[in-house]
Amino acid sequence: MSPPTTASAIVSSSSSSSYFTLFPLTSTSPKSKPTTKLSFNFSKTQTRNLTLKTTTTTTIRSAVSIEKEVPETERPNTFLRESDDHDSPSSSSSSSTVRSRFEKMIRKAQDSVCKAIEGADGGAKFKEDVWSRPGGGGGISRVLQDGAVWEKAGVNVSVVYGVMPPEAYRAATASAEVKPGPVPFFAAGISSVLHPKNPFAPTLHFNYRYFETDAPKDAPGAPRQWWFGGGTDLTPAYIFEEDVKHFHSVQKSACDKFDPTFYPRFKKWCDDYFYIKHRGERRGLGGIFFDDLNDYDQEMLLSFATECANSVVPAYIPIIEKRKDTPFTDQHKAWQQLRRGRYVEFNLVYDRGTTFGLKTGGRIESILVSLPLTARWEYDHKPENGTEEWKLLDACINPKEWI
Repeated sequence: MSPPTTASAIVSSSSSSSYFTLFPLTSTSPKSKPTTKLSFNFSKTQTRNLTLKTTTTTTIRSAVSIEKEVPETERPNTFLRESDDHDSPSSSSSSSTVRSRFEKMIRKAQDSVCKAIEGADGGAKFKEDVWSRPGGGGGISRVLQDGAVWEKAGVNVSVVYGVMPPEAYRAATASAEVKPGPVPFFAAGISSVLHPKNPFAPTLHFNYRYFETDAPKDAPGAPRQWWFGGGTDLTPAYIFEEDVKHFHSVQKSACDKFDPTFYPRFKKWCDDYFYIKHRGERRGLGGIFFDDLNDYDQEMLLSFATECANSVVPAYIPIIEKRKDTPFTDQHKAWQQLRRGRYVEFNLVYDRGTTFGLKTGGRIESILVSLPLTARWEYDHKPENGTEEWKLLDACINPKEWI
């Protein structure tokens, strides 16, 4: 699962200098961009300003100026700072409007998806945790566990404020003239993984996020950077072509409303990203995925992200309603658990949101909500050629064009 963008610092001290690397969380693009990995060498004098105690053999990993969360008893109307809430008298910038509208969109999407999930289950309810940060930001984590239909369903939203070093900002923007000063950033997103119990009902993952940097202090007029990312993908244990075609058709319809090149481009991007390298196979049957998207009009991309988030329920819930009560055997369940094992492997080894959170001390319950309750690993398991299990594995090894 991919939570909204934050940043991490990795500082390794040597006898002459310290090495600093900044990783934006959502840098999953196959394109080569300067924001994917930024590296800098600082002198000893500069390093002291980081207030990190190092020795010649110590490596320190920490989040860059991101406050720890504080539990809350009630949901606030917004997690935005007052200056970013466009309903506030102090808010006037177009940037604040985009932040506010995006937060409202993801919270509305969280409500609609959770309502549909509870409706399909027929009885189980989401457990909700609300948290905030003293300097602004926060989130709502919702988990439904061990229901009639759902083994585990998580739907999270969050708003994050942080600060990155000025050197990272200069490298990202190629603005050598920018004066030193901390570079504030903002990130917001919705992230969800839905694991049904029935092996004939597919798992779904979706994530949509918005990232923005402000100009550094003492650098008026410096360029602001922003981008959108996200996607929706399907991970079944058994293939029902009508289901997969329906799912991809909804994704294509959402994309085609904005650009006919989006679906083929983002479908391939999804196949390439959810790839388990050590297995030589994809996690599932794909969907759409995009990141670092800022080469279109900002309003258009905000509308596109909204359309994608609103497409989750019509793309997925009809499939669940059709398959949730299908009779199955222990053999079917065992295969589902093996595929769940692949899901765990991808998320813990390759998913950048998960691995970042584990390395930087993020909220562990939110980070690992993407994992299923149960999974299975068998030594050297190979499905027999021609079986339904083999057909699924073959589609994961050789991605298909479903529509």
